[in-house]
Parts: sequence; C-alpha cells; structure tokens
Amino acid sequence: MGFNENLKRIRAEENVSGFEIGRVIAEHKERYVVMNDKGVVDAEITGNMRFNANDREDYPAVGDWVAVTTYDSDFAVIHKILPRFSIIKRKAVGQFGGIQIIAANIDFAFLVLAVDRDFNLNRLERYLTICNTSNVKPVIILSKIDLTDEKGLNEILESVNARIKDVPLIALSNETKSGYDALNKFIEKGKTYCLLGSSGVGKSTLLNNLAGKSVMKTDAISESTNRGKHVTSHRELIILENGGILIDNPGMREVGIADAECGLEITFDKIYKLSENCRFKDCTHKQEKGCAVLEAVENGELDIDSYQNYLKMVKEKEYFESTVSERRIKEKRFGKMLKNYWKTKKKNNF
Repeated sequence: MGFNENLKRIRAEENVSGFEIGRVIAEHKERYVVMNDKGVVDAEITGNMRFNANDREDYPAVGDWVAVTTYDSDFAVIHKILPRFSIIKRKAVGQFGGIQIIAANIDFAFLVLAVDRDFNLNRLERYLTICNTSNVKPVIILSKIDLTDEKGLNEILESVNARIKDVPLIALSNETKSGYDALNKFIEKGKTYCLLGSSGVGKSTLLNNLAGKSVMKTDAISESTNRGKHVTSHRELIILENGGILIDNPGMREVGIADAECGLEITFDKIYKLSENCRFKDCTHKQEKGCAVLEAVENGELDIDSYQNYLKMVKEKEYFESTVSERRIKEKRFGKMLKNYWKTKKKNNF
C-alpha cells in the first residue's frame, strides 16, 4: 500500500503507535473503506474528529493513512489522519467557498485527455495547476490515438510541446495497447498514482488494462451529446500487479482551482519570469504601459491563448479567496451568536 520508513517515523511522531495503521481505499459519503494488514474493513470517524472538523480537509480522503481500531474484523473506527505529503483538491462545485478533495498522498497524476473530442490545452493547464499546487508530479496522457490519423496526432503533440514544457507526454490507445510500454515505465512499486480527466476519455479502461482485469465499469460516449457518462461514481484505490497503486476518479467537467498561487507560478512560469521586467511591481498584465507580459504577447513570444487562460485562472483564484474569507467571517459571526445564545440561556436558568 506504499507504507515506508518515512511513514514509520511519522507514526512515532504522531503518538499513534498504539493504533493500527491503514489506508483509505474508498469513500462513500463519510463512510470509508480502509485496508490494513488484517484486510479490508468498513470504517467511520470518531465523534471527536467530526466535532473538531472545520472544513473538508479535516475528514479522511482516498489515499490517506489513518490510525484505526478494528472491531470484529469487518468494522473499524478512524481516530486520526496522519500528516499528508500531498493533497489534490479543487473548488467544490456549487459550494460557496468550499473545496473538494480528490485524493491524498499522491506521487504522480496521470492527466488523461482524449485526442478525438476532449483535447483542450486550457483544460490541460488547469490540471497542471492543480498538480503543481498539490506537490504532485504530472504526466500527460493523450488517449484514443487510434481514433485519429498520424497527421492529426502529430499536430496535437506539437501544440502540447509548444505550450507546455518539461512534463512527460505519452500518447496511447486502450484498444491497440500502443503506448502502454512507455506508461508502465513510470509505474513503480509503492508509488501512488491518480487518474484525472473528463468522463469518457478512457480512464476506467486504462485502469482495467493496467490492472490486467476488470475493476472499473466502462461505457461508451453518449451519441446524442458526444460527452462522457459518469461511469465511475466514486474514488477507489487499486493495487496493481507490479506493486503500483492507482486511484481512479469520477470524470470532472468542471476544474475549478483553489488556493493556487504557487501552482499558477509553476504552470505559467514564463509569464512570472516576464513579469519581473514589468514597469510596475503590482502590474496586472492587462493594460499597463511598460508591461513585459503584454509586450511578449504582442510580439508573439507568449502564446495568447495561454496568456488569456492565465488571466482567467487568476481571476478565479482571487474570487475563490474572497468567498473563503466571506465564509469564515459568516462562520465566526454564527459561532459568536451561538455562544451568546447559550450564555444567555444559562444565565436565565440560574
């Protein structure tokens, strides 16, 4: 499951030596499935953990290492989450200032885009920003190459290489298995990998092929909408035959970024380097005179689509940060109101 010497050290530092250690391999609405040296058990968190949780990051996620007590060999109670070395998250869909945890303790993320319908460089930059924010190494996978010709594939490969630098890129087919040899070279025993991509790009088929058996249900693209169907309904951790650990995810149609300043700086490093030569330190790179970024766009040194995508994600980041701030203010006011209510009630009872 990826337990190593570093986790042994963390276990001792966290003073949980008296508990069993397991890893969350699936999550179903605050019910968890944990794997440990005794096998696989259903689990719940303690009431104390639930009471002290301030936000979603205080709850277990798939990939987490947890301290547990097992009862009757088929049920466990989670007492504590061990510190994470990485956590992939995005802005929660439809939640004011909320985040959604995709997976924890991930070494590599396979960013899967289909060349026939899903390929989108702006979306790819979003995935890269999430990975760079999360301290997770990205690997770009272009799937379904059997559905395009050599010329079309070369054009896509050239467009990726022109806009995105220093990220491994693999083109493969789930049907012919072309590209699988290159992909398998990235998978190491004890390392954890996460699949990110839209519905219908072939993530579940890819997992099944790597596992050598059918572990995830697959389906075809909807003919009426040409969009993928949400076949994978939950996150699940799978141990491959070669010892690699792979987490599949439901398809993501919305890739909202959250808390992504360092991620943006890595993904758009060229823009940040250019900004060092801007006339004003607080340059927004939109209309200021002496903006080195705008000059680079005008003379063709910087891809205009990448530049516009950067501005859009910066705006999203700023909006997310403002909603988080507003939510915390509201929660603080509500907590104060509740405290005053109980204080007044206690006083009146006396």
